[in-house]
Amino acid sequence: MIQPHALDQAFRHAFGAQPTATFRGPGRVNLIGEHTDYNEGFVLPFAIDRAAFAAIRPRRDRRIRLVTDFAPGLVESDVDSLVGGRPTGWAGYPLGVAAALDRFGADLGRVPGFDIALVSDVPVGAGLSSSAAIESAVAMALNGLWELGLDRSTLARVGQWAENVVVGAPTGIMDQSASLLGEQDAAVFLDCRSLVAEIVPLGLAEAGLEVMVVDTRVSHAHADGGYGERRRQCEVGAAALGVRALRDLTLADLPRARAALDDVVFRRVRHVVSEDARVLETVHRLRVEGPTAIGDLLDASHASMRDDFAISTPELDLAVETARAHGALGARMTGGGFGGSAIALVPSSLTDTATEAVQDAFARAGFDRPGVFLVMASAGACEIDPFGEAW
Repeated sequence: MIQPHALDQAFRHAFGAQPTATFRGPGRVNLIGEHTDYNEGFVLPFAIDRAAFAAIRPRRDRRIRLVTDFAPGLVESDVDSLVGGRPTGWAGYPLGVAAALDRFGADLGRVPGFDIALVSDVPVGAGLSSSAAIESAVAMALNGLWELGLDRSTLARVGQWAENVVVGAPTGIMDQSASLLGEQDAAVFLDCRSLVAEIVPLGLAEAGLEVMVVDTRVSHAHADGGYGERRRQCEVGAAALGVRALRDLTLADLPRARAALDDVVFRRVRHVVSEDARVLETVHRLRVEGPTAIGDLLDASHASMRDDFAISTPELDLAVETARAHGALGARMTGGGFGGSAIALVPSSLTDTATEAVQDAFARAGFDRPGVFLVMASAGACEIDPFGEAW
């Protein structure tokens, strides 16, 4: 857990002054609905109690200065360089958000520069949207600093534009939406075509359940080729079947898809179509029966990602299988795949047993020791009191 004085001290050390405001942008866990967002389908993520924090102060000139605990040194830029710029490294995320705001109503010819310090306890490369956490915190900070008055759904689009265009990662809008729209003990049911979001209560504590995250320490990067290749295969499938996006297909269309597509593209299509159906069924069961009824859907989702979408890894499969064998009601990899994390829905009384079992299984397999921790569904991005005891 990040202590508030650490960010305050980092800001004062770097810039010689106090920040005027501090914002929190949470990471997210996707309960179910993987690789459906850019296919205009359905997702069910929730914001978590790990987050990025942005402390900010306006300047009297047009300069931009950034520091972070991700990397040493000070990054310098200016407002006039934002549009058309291609910052590299970690600074691409906050500067990309600032540049994106030009497309969503900010008059960059009239706004001041700023100093900003960023810290985060969202593991990088773990499939928990560490990048969206930064984007959301910075978007909220600049929305306030520049008095833009943009709503949260628009800020999610700002973060997505930054990630797609500036960073070069072809992600959908799920991560930013979860970070900005999340509520306590609830998931965000998002229609990625209309961008209509509904809050679905999870009721985990009442049911005696915890969400256990297993960070396999196998890092992934969405700007690498595997993610983009899956997206292109989905686009090929949609075009061959004469639909705008795979969202427009149902399970009844799969026999036609099998006849029209090669085996690889068909499997990609089958995952997306069946995953959309699983999201809708998960929402229904949460509303009618509660979280104890969704375990088999999580299991089926993982099998689909492993076998049809081919984005799992031996470490993720081992985490899922071991958690299930030691009391989890269901488990699946979460995030874009090719590494990152798995989640398991575990009775509160069995979390210690499941944690130890996963760590032992990784040791026996010769894998790096995983990070295993519990997460809670938290409120979305917000301004916070920098003088609270802890965030």
